[in-house]
Amino acid sequence: MGGFPIISAVVFLPLIGALIIMGVRSATAGSFSSEEAGKDSRAALLAGLIISSATFVASVAAFLTFDSNAAGYQLVEQYAWYGEITYKVGVDGLSMPLILLTTFLTPICLLASWNSIHTRVTEYVVAFLVLETFMLGVFAALDIVLFYIFFEAGLIPMFLIIGIWGGKEKIYAAFKFFLYTLLGSLLMLVAVVYMFQAAGSSDIEVLEKFAFPPHVQTWLWLAFAASFAVKLPMWPVHTWLPDAHVQAPTAGSVILAGVLLKMGGYGFLRFSLPMFPDASHLFQPAMFALAVIAIVYTSLVAWRQTDMKKLIAYSSVAHMGFVTLGIFSFNEVGVQGAIFQMLSHGLI
Repeated sequence: MGGFPIISAVVFLPLIGALIIMGVRSATAGSFSSEEAGKDSRAALLAGLIISSATFVASVAAFLTFDSNAAGYQLVEQYAWYGEITYKVGVDGLSMPLILLTTFLTPICLLASWNSIHTRVTEYVVAFLVLETFMLGVFAALDIVLFYIFFEAGLIPMFLIIGIWGGKEKIYAAFKFFLYTLLGSLLMLVAVVYMFQAAGSSDIEVLEKFAFPPHVQTWLWLAFAASFAVKLPMWPVHTWLPDAHVQAPTAGSVILAGVLLKMGGYGFLRFSLPMFPDASHLFQPAMFALAVIAIVYTSLVAWRQTDMKKLIAYSSVAHMGFVTLGIFSFNEVGVQGAIFQMLSHGLI
C-alpha cells in the first residue's frame, strides 16, 4: 500500500467512528424533541452502518494487497510503545480470513438491529463499533501484550451489549459471560508476564522461535488453554454460552457465535501449537477426548432444544469441537479444515 498503515486503519476505523458518533451525540444532547431523538437514533445506526461498511472495504483492500502464496507475516507495522513492548500489527494466512469475517459480519449485525433496538440506540452502535476494533485487534496483533489488551478489552462492550439490550435474564447471563472468560484469562496474563521475562521480548515472532523448556511449556500451555478453552468454548466450560447466546440481542448472538468463539481456535493456532509444541503433543489425547465429548454431548442437547438461540448455542459448541480436532491433528489438512470450519460456521 505504498507504506500506508492499512492494518491499523482497518483496526481503528470503527473506534474513530465511534468517537465521532459520541462527539456528535454530546454536542446535540438535550436539543431534540422525542420525535427528533428517534430520528437521531436512526442516524446513529446509519452512521454505524456506513463506518462498519467502510471498514469492510478497507479490509478487502488489505486482502487484495495480501500475497496468499507468501509465507510469514505481511503488511507489518511496528512502532515503539513502552520499553520492549511495541505496537506491532500484521496479517498472515490465519488472521486475514478472520479479519474479513469480522468486518463482513459487523455491518450485517447493525443492519439487523435497525428495527429491533429502540432504546439507547446511539450507545448500542458505539458499543458495536468499539467491539469491532477490539476483535480486529486480536487477529492483527503481533505483540503478545497488545494481543492480551485487545483480547480482554473485548469483554467490556460485549458485557454491555448483553447486559443492557439483552433478554429477561440479561444481567445473570452478562456476568456469567464476563466472569468465565475473565477468570480463564487471568492465568494467561501470568503466562504472558513469564514469557516476556524469559524471552526478553513480547514480539510474537520472537516468541515463536524461543525454545521454552518442556516442563515450562506444560504450565504455559495450561495457562493459555484455560483462556482459549473457555472462549472456544470447550466442554465442560461451555455453560456460559447458552445463557449469553439466548439473552443477547440477535446481533449480539451473531457476533458471539460468529467471531468471539473463533478467538479460542485462533489462540490455539497462534500461540499453543507454535510456542509450546511439546506440551501440545502431551495434551493431544486429552484435547481429542474433550472435543469428542463436546461433539456428541452438545449435539444431543441441541437436538432436544425448542429455542432457536439455544439450538445454535449448543450446536456451536459441537462445531468448535470439530475445530479442536482439526487443530490438534497436527497436520496441514486438519489445520486447514479447522480454519475452514471456523469461517463457515461464522458465515452460517
